[in-house]
Amino acid sequence: MSQPNQPKNAAHADQPAPTEGAESLHHLEAQRRANRDQVSRELNMAVYGERTDNLLTLSQARAKYDEGADKAYNEAVAAAKAAAPKPAPGTPAQPAPASVVSDQRPRARTAGRVILSRDGGKLLWFTLIDDTGEIQIACSQRDCDEKSFKLAKFTERGDIVVVEGPLMKTKTGEITIWASSLSTGAKCLATPPEKHAGLADPELRYRQRYVDMWVNPETASVFVLRSKIVSRIREFMSREQYLEVETPMLQTLAGGAAARPFVTHMNALDIKLFMRIAPELYLKRLLVGGMRRVYEINRNFRNEGLDKQHNPEFTMLEAYQAFGDVMTVMDLTERLIRDAATMVAQQRGHTMGDVVLPFGELNVNYSQPFRRVSYGELFKNALGFDMTDEARVVQEAQQRHIKTKTTDGKPISTVLIVNELFEEFAEKSVDPSVPTFITDYPAAISPLTRPKKDNPSLADRADLFIAGMEIAPHYTELNDPDIQAAKFREQLQGADEGKSAEEQTFRTFDQDFIDALKVGMPPAGGMGLGIDRLVMLLTNQRTIRDVVLFPLMKPVANDAAREAGVGLPVR
Repeated sequence: MSQPNQPKNAAHADQPAPTEGAESLHHLEAQRRANRDQVSRELNMAVYGERTDNLLTLSQARAKYDEGADKAYNEAVAAAKAAAPKPAPGTPAQPAPASVVSDQRPRARTAGRVILSRDGGKLLWFTLIDDTGEIQIACSQRDCDEKSFKLAKFTERGDIVVVEGPLMKTKTGEITIWASSLSTGAKCLATPPEKHAGLADPELRYRQRYVDMWVNPETASVFVLRSKIVSRIREFMSREQYLEVETPMLQTLAGGAAARPFVTHMNALDIKLFMRIAPELYLKRLLVGGMRRVYEINRNFRNEGLDKQHNPEFTMLEAYQAFGDVMTVMDLTERLIRDAATMVAQQRGHTMGDVVLPFGELNVNYSQPFRRVSYGELFKNALGFDMTDEARVVQEAQQRHIKTKTTDGKPISTVLIVNELFEEFAEKSVDPSVPTFITDYPAAISPLTRPKKDNPSLADRADLFIAGMEIAPHYTELNDPDIQAAKFREQLQGADEGKSAEEQTFRTFDQDFIDALKVGMPPAGGMGLGIDRLVMLLTNQRTIRDVVLFPLMKPVANDAAREAGVGLPVR
């Protein structure tokens, strides 16, 4: 690893008062601390910066470059050099021509983190980065004030600095701020990874996102785009006349989804509480209260596994429309996703033709109408028989080593076996490059959904799949309090052993929700859209951890370097 700029004898500078663990500091961090203390002591600078107004972003600073002004300045300097008389031997040197030429080049004051540095003696070069891009700065002993130039000598990769000066272009064509002043923003004590090697270890990237975002600028760009996608969704929902609301995250009963909740305790009331697994039942209460169209972009918490598509804490959009149905919200979701995909395509400069975005090796077309196919049709096409053929369902499950009985020998409900076969084989037959709604799920695995009029064994439910991922379920909501109470009771019967998560959806009877339905909830369509998975699709990220700023990670034991305060491994 290349060494940072070091003033002479910096390593022997007086050390600060010892702190806990100081005796085990890595030598590179010790050097950085010594440089920091010299800046504070010798230059009397606030090494961790202070308020600075009127700062430009780096991209704004680059945009201020004026080629005409730069050319005029260079020509004026050349002319001044040519016209200047040569000093007689023994006479004092005359001011450099640049110092007597009127400089009309635009000036910029900006700040960024140093990612590259090169010390040329009387001229130092740095590359800064921020959330909008990069820019080069040059610190010349001739043109910087004395304190700024000394600071430049102490500046290392990872430091945050504030720079001001005119914009020029080097002989190689690089837009550069020719610094007239340099001040501190913050000292970086941790040794950063090499600029060109980056922070490649995925686990370290997730654990130290604060480093990943500036070492790997593409990481930050994903999260900027995520924010724009969420903002676009809110704008879309507002245009559709939906009202954004907030519902409780701490709940006395866990309901509204098939998931295991996180459990906590409220000391003040001495009661058990559950972290929200879904806002559904509260949003439906708002329909009872008279709100016609409501939605919430919510954080949900499910005490389940971790994989490429699942994080215990995740973001969902749930929306409900009074006097709508499953078709109403399917159409809503299709328009919403197409609108968000169009925005992403425009961000990438694609403004003509169909909106086609990559996801791994796939190219997903969001402009074409989404495919719609029934659960039963997919099941039959994939397995060769109807899902209503119970004997064949059990036989097929046994042949494919899918459980048909609980551990105590009781038969598992056939519809649950059907769903196991469906998820294992039929879902995988859907073309991942074509957004597809799967409709008409079995009513028995959809306890909050209204049964279909012409076939009560099926539910008015549709799930949207894109790129092999379930993105959004849609429902015609059940609003009959007696049927809902009966379904709650069904879910409470029997043991959970051997049953799927779907059958374990409601293990408590939510009497208050039943009471709300007794007041009268209008017929409604409802949907839940996974924001994290949608962002994965639209930004071409293959794992949910790449679209969640701080994904949950298992704690690791601190080694000696971490205890000493070293933030990053030396590479």
